[in-house]
Amino acid sequence: MAKSKGGVTVSKVWELCEPIVEGLGLSVWDVRYVKEGADWYLRVFIDKPGGVDINDCEAVSRAINDPLDQLDPIENAYCLEVCSPGLERELVRDEHFERFVGADIMVKMLRPVEGIGREFKGKLKAYKDGEVTVEDHSGENELTFNKKEAAWIKLDDFD
Repeated sequence: MAKSKGGVTVSKVWELCEPIVEGLGLSVWDVRYVKEGADWYLRVFIDKPGGVDINDCEAVSRAINDPLDQLDPIENAYCLEVCSPGLERELVRDEHFERFVGADIMVKMLRPVEGIGREFKGKLKAYKDGEVTVEDHSGENELTFNKKEAAWIKLDDFD
């Protein structure tokens, strides 16, 4: 997938979906347009306080299906999936990090960090301009890195 094509697709889909999803009392957590094997997937992750259920996903899928067909932002065939970000939700957008400062997180780095390795857990202590600061659970050590250096950052024990 070309980054610009995917980025344009994601932003168009986000703009279309956000007011529809909010009208149903939910929020858009993330939108991803990805190729897995030979198939393309458009994934719209939704959220609400207390979490979402299958009925929420079905309602959003029905509500956005026709508007997506009319907008037609995607050239090739794809599978639309509306889903929850899950309990161990991945933090992707700036607002995710800002919202969950103080939360326990799990991190998998692209490259090992000396003395730590590739995977570690801690508390999200700070986030600013793409820089993530994680404090270990003892409260004695901190690591600051750019979020682009991480393969993923997820909530640990979200409630």
